[in-house]
Amino acid sequence: MSRIIGLIGGMSWESTATYYREINEMVRDRHGGLVSADILMRSVNFDEIVALQKAGDWTGAEARLAEAGRGLAGAGAGCLLICTNTMHLVAPGVARAAGVPLIHIVDVVGRELAAVGVRKPLLLATRYTMEQNFWKDRLKQRFALDVMIPEEQDRAIVHDVIFDELCRGIVKETSRESYIDIIGKAQKDGADAVIFGCTEIGLLIGEGDTELPVFDSTKLHARAAVDFYDGRLDIDAVAA
Repeated sequence: MSRIIGLIGGMSWESTATYYREINEMVRDRHGGLVSADILMRSVNFDEIVALQKAGDWTGAEARLAEAGRGLAGAGAGCLLICTNTMHLVAPGVARAAGVPLIHIVDVVGRELAAVGVRKPLLLATRYTMEQNFWKDRLKQRFALDVMIPEEQDRAIVHDVIFDELCRGIVKETSRESYIDIIGKAQKDGADAVIFGCTEIGLLIGEGDTELPVFDSTKLHARAAVDFYDGRLDIDAVAA
């Protein structure tokens, strides 16, 4: 099996850059010297994907990513990562089209949550990820987790900060404070962890901003890619 990592990125390129850096830093830390990861990347035009999301055209969005996945597999990728949480809504179809394992971000995060006994995590993400069931149901069915999401007004804040600021490379202190406040409300309501369920959120806040354990989906997904690269990953346990 090829150990080349295939990245479907550009959604946004801000977080895709984080994937590339995290993967290569981990490979260097594990192997030393000038070792870097063997990676293939297809970076799509995010504006086109966002238009499909807004129109509710998930079939069209799946077709775009499936084409990208087939191209990466054809070029030699042994696994795929969709470098965004929201587009995992179409992950099974992308995996079928590509014909190689797709490392599912929800399973990667869920395994980490379950391993440390988390039971009621707060999910911060785009509206699509928070309000549709593909994330929450997968965590409940596979890991028996009772996922919390913010109230409607706070969901709007979280979503707008992602698209209007973080995806554009804008980081505001006022937005960081808003996120911390939203996490604090959830903690009072019983949340025992917080999931950064959007790949850009780690650009705004980090572990030092909350008392709750933080599970950054970007970093965990990147680590799973490195485990695959090193032959350490049980791919069947995390494949879409």
